[in-house]
Amino acid sequence: MPKMKTKRSAAKRFKVTGTGKLKRAKAYKSHILTKKSTKTKRNLRKAGYVSKTQKKIMKKLIPYV
Repeated sequence: MPKMKTKRSAAKRFKVTGTGKLKRAKAYKSHILTKKSTKTKRNLRKAGYVSKTQKKIMKKLIPYV
């Protein structure tokens, strides 16, 4: 079998933690921030994690991470 290619777009967006979880940035933080509350914007700064169901799909996209 030939080597699998990594989807570079996915590799740039996700990092693997020490326990093997996939860390991601949260959405809705790029623009139209005036109508969002300070609390909402603060919570969007924190990292999110990929769910168990999505993790299987992500492992196919980034096989060598």
